[in-house]
Amino acid sequence: MNMSVTMTLRSDSKPWYKEPWPWFLMAGPFLVIVAGSITLWLAVSSFDGLVADDYYKQGLAVNQRLQRDHLASDMGLRADVMRSGNNIRLLLGATNDSEMPQELTLKLAHPTRAGQDQLVKMVAERQGFYGGKLTTDVAGRWHVSIEDPAGKWRLQGEWQADAVEPLRLAASAEK
Repeated sequence: MNMSVTMTLRSDSKPWYKEPWPWFLMAGPFLVIVAGSITLWLAVSSFDGLVADDYYKQGLAVNQRLQRDHLASDMGLRADVMRSGNNIRLLLGATNDSEMPQELTLKLAHPTRAGQDQLVKMVAERQGFYGGKLTTDVAGRWHVSIEDPAGKWRLQGEWQADAVEPLRLAASAEK
């Protein structure tokens, strides 16, 4: 008895690139490469300016800044900041008879974009009234600091530049 077994090969198999599974398995790593490239491009092209280069020195200067806040509190300083377009007006007062300087520095610091920060020179127009001009228009939330030219005292607060009412700053009595 002679039994012959015949086997037939199927010829309906397709090449690998016509099958869906290899493409499905390659899609994951390909998407990771695309996402990594986009993330790298975003990191290189957009500078957020949040990290200071001299963070250690800034940390050491905290006590000096607090002393300026305490002196402003001892003097009983208060200020109203008003804006009309790019013109800034400032009314500065004190509870004691402190002599007001002829110039002040108004610092506007954007919370997230250091490139938009502005220093405005405020010049005395009459007793307690100061005027200055912004370099660019401001909108949104800003950190505001008013300082005397000698750097002895400072008033600070947060300002919503789009608000209609003026910004009122007063030295805190915390010590």
